[in-house]
Amino acid sequence: MFLDPTDDSAGSLLSRGIAGPFLMLNLLRFRAWADYTGYPQFAPSQPISGRAAYDLYVDHTLPFLAATGGSVSLLADGGPFFVGPSDERWDVAMVIRQASIEDFFAFASNLAYLAGVCHRTAAVEDSRLLPVVERTPTTLARESTR
Repeated sequence: MFLDPTDDSAGSLLSRGIAGPFLMLNLLRFRAWADYTGYPQFAPSQPISGRAAYDLYVDHTLPFLAATGGSVSLLADGGPFFVGPSDERWDVAMVIRQASIEDFFAFASNLAYLAGVCHRTAAVEDSRLLPVVERTPTTLARESTR
């Protein structure tokens, strides 16, 4: 189970030297029922699904993302892989566009944003977060002729 970045993964991201915009590919698997055990003061009055708890997280998060120049480029329902492990599924794939690494870390360290992360923790059973840098077809064509 992977939910949060480590100091090593943050250092690795910084060491990539990404200049300018980049994307974060999120793969998310939700709990059947949100688990607010660690955050009872934030638990809804009635049990909710992991997906519903994640929606609370997204509603809380979007203003902070926008304030740092970030945006949601893709939000899509997932399922089992077409190519990959047959017993593995991801409920949601999401792509977040960030203007820069600095903007991303400003967003991720904002205390007001962090106050709502409990909903993500309650919602998510497992996740993957892959920072990627967009390439253009022209770049791909040039590189394939080398």
